[in-house]
Amino acid sequence: MRPWSFLLLLLPARSLAQTGIITGSVTAGLTNKPIAGATVAIQSCTRGTTTDSLGHYSIGDLPPGLYQLKFTAIGYREKDIFDIQVGAAVPSETDVSLEEAASDLKEVTVSSPRFSKTTESPVSLRSIGATEIDRNPGGNRDISKVLQSLPGVGVSTTFRNDIIIRGGSPTENKFYIDGIEIPNINHFSTQGASGGPVGLINVDLIRSVDFYSGAFPADKGNALSSIIEFHLKNGAPDKDHYKITLGSSDLGTMLEGPLSRKTTCLASYRYSYLQDLFKWLDIPFLPSYQDFQFKIKTAFDSRNELTFLGLGAIDRFRINTDVPHTEINDFTLANIPYNAQNNYTVGATYKHFGSKGYTLLVLSRDYLDNIANKFAGNDRDSTETLNYSSTETETKFRIEKVTTFHYYRLATEAGIESDTYSTRTFDLLPNGNDNYSTRIDFLRYGASVQLSRSFFDDRLALSAGTRVDGADLSHTLSRIGKTLSPRLSASYNISSKLSLNCNAGVYYELPSYTFLGFKDSTGRLSNTNTGFISNRHLVFGVEFNTLRNSRFTLEGFYKQYPNYPLVRVLGDTVPLADLGNTYIVTGNYQVAGQNPGSSFGVEFLAQQRLSHGFYGILALTVFKSEFEDKNGYYRPSAWDSRYILTMTGGKILPKNWQLGAKLRVTGGSPFTPYNVSASSLKSNYAIYPGGIPDYRQLNSLRLRGFYQADIRIDKKYLLRKFDLRFYVDIQDVTGFRYDMPPVLVPELNAAGNIQDLPGDPSRIKMKLIGNPGGNITPTIGIIFER
Repeated sequence: MRPWSFLLLLLPARSLAQTGIITGSVTAGLTNKPIAGATVAIQSCTRGTTTDSLGHYSIGDLPPGLYQLKFTAIGYREKDIFDIQVGAAVPSETDVSLEEAASDLKEVTVSSPRFSKTTESPVSLRSIGATEIDRNPGGNRDISKVLQSLPGVGVSTTFRNDIIIRGGSPTENKFYIDGIEIPNINHFSTQGASGGPVGLINVDLIRSVDFYSGAFPADKGNALSSIIEFHLKNGAPDKDHYKITLGSSDLGTMLEGPLSRKTTCLASYRYSYLQDLFKWLDIPFLPSYQDFQFKIKTAFDSRNELTFLGLGAIDRFRINTDVPHTEINDFTLANIPYNAQNNYTVGATYKHFGSKGYTLLVLSRDYLDNIANKFAGNDRDSTETLNYSSTETETKFRIEKVTTFHYYRLATEAGIESDTYSTRTFDLLPNGNDNYSTRIDFLRYGASVQLSRSFFDDRLALSAGTRVDGADLSHTLSRIGKTLSPRLSASYNISSKLSLNCNAGVYYELPSYTFLGFKDSTGRLSNTNTGFISNRHLVFGVEFNTLRNSRFTLEGFYKQYPNYPLVRVLGDTVPLADLGNTYIVTGNYQVAGQNPGSSFGVEFLAQQRLSHGFYGILALTVFKSEFEDKNGYYRPSAWDSRYILTMTGGKILPKNWQLGAKLRVTGGSPFTPYNVSASSLKSNYAIYPGGIPDYRQLNSLRLRGFYQADIRIDKKYLLRKFDLRFYVDIQDVTGFRYDMPPVLVPELNAAGNIQDLPGDPSRIKMKLIGNPGGNITPTIGIIFER
């Protein structure tokens, strides 16, 4: 037997004797005031403690594993925290803030369902914790793939992580980390949207995620489909700790610890070797990336805290011309350009707690540099078909104030930002080229107010708010009276288990910079007077909470878009929502008008929190997404897959083994067939080999349904000074080969040369070939934590 094999056999025996600890503090949510005497109990056993005069608590001598804690205090709503991972090497820090009960009965503890919801967003809000993220089958520690397990999140049948919510475009989502807005969450992001093949945020830093698929609070603007808020952990206050993660695509390190008695730090760096794996597998494109993140938090005292935050990435995407010459490889090489991106976000938040609430100041800056180029035949001595460079810079300041009076909660917010966008675009296209330079500088501003109150001993909760937004780029965009966004939420608890919830709101989003910065053939900024894109959103839901770690919800939703842009594309006019996204940049089209659209459907969710070693979630969304074309006919949007079924579950096994599985099933997405006649012209093919769509048949065809099954196995060894974990994550374990839209390629003769169309030497003889995707993709990972 080899020495390392003998060592692995000894690891379980050594781990049995180790114990862990859960520590943290309990404070009032709005004032950060320590809650003394709060009860902290471990569910399903008799262990527990109470907080001291500073709100601190500690529960030690715990066997390693997963725990659920219940926090109770007189005059506050109960709160349950699930899936707290306890190891032997690193203490589990769990800080909790409790909401005051809207009741005069200060002598009693107010019970709350174990699945919390907010007064402002009682529907369409889902929260997931760090442990759920980390163990997600098929997620491969990629937060964008983890989000695909949530209700209403569509699956893009490509290698990209497009975020598609309830039939809405990936351009309609906004992301926040600890209150700081970030432009995207993926490497190699599509400029003007949110997609990309690899997640940017290191999941080791995430404490929890709040996902709003509707019912956004008034302080969240500039989004139409979703708000996703990431909450990062704080650095360890006791001593330095580190984690090293070796996966299939990158090597990551995370460091955390105290910088001083009042300051903690959390930082990570990841380096990809994905390009080497792709080259070995003869894949025609080679992506490589690096990313970094940090969080530094200083708690001056219980009333004042300052946080610095940063993340960024260096992405390179080049083609691999050494691959075998198959038809699919040749098509890919003919169409994918070289791409380089650099981006970062840095920011600071200052939070001051008063006797009735808090004030939050947020200052941040983000930057994106995006370059792409392409030559015919990938020969730099040949015709250059694409030369694109662009930068985006945003400097933002926002102030929020939340206060309480007579059991009302009043939240006000105002913000301003300075935006700069520039581009040099040269793109050879059939039916006219894009060749322009743009630089736009403008101010964006917005404000909101929201008032909330619970009545009848928390049985009825009401919230009403509104916001306005504007930008001084044009007269149309500056008219804040045109962006008045009223929002109303209501929730009524029929019993401790059953509740009715609803929300109605109007939402506005500024079009992407790529859209606003487009110049027509006369050199004019032709899109700046289009105005904000808007939708009107209505959600109604019923929730049944068993009070035993499980719940069931049923929601109906309706999103109406009164003014979605029509744009000119390849000599035709098409609804922007019906186009889908390209890989490098999207939205850079000339506006030709505005037409209505809608997305509506129902969504069912059954969720079981970890209980008796089992957890699971089942979500089914059935919907229809359609937009009116130039002729007044409604056409399916590019995101209209009609149904999304996701089932995720797992079992915690003895001796620190975990087993998880996930199944995703969706209907086929619509697509537009090719205009073979136009595509086969040699003059067109030379500069546009991807095929020209026939927009007279816009989204008239549909792919067959898609499914993917993933499994994951984890084994953890808990030693005296460090934890060691191995995992195997297998995506598409059944090897299902799903369809992507077919591709149009030239027919070759026996010598491998392109053939002319018989009787017409100005055209190429073309054919359609299948474009299947999906492969069994195993990942073996090692995580070392100390």
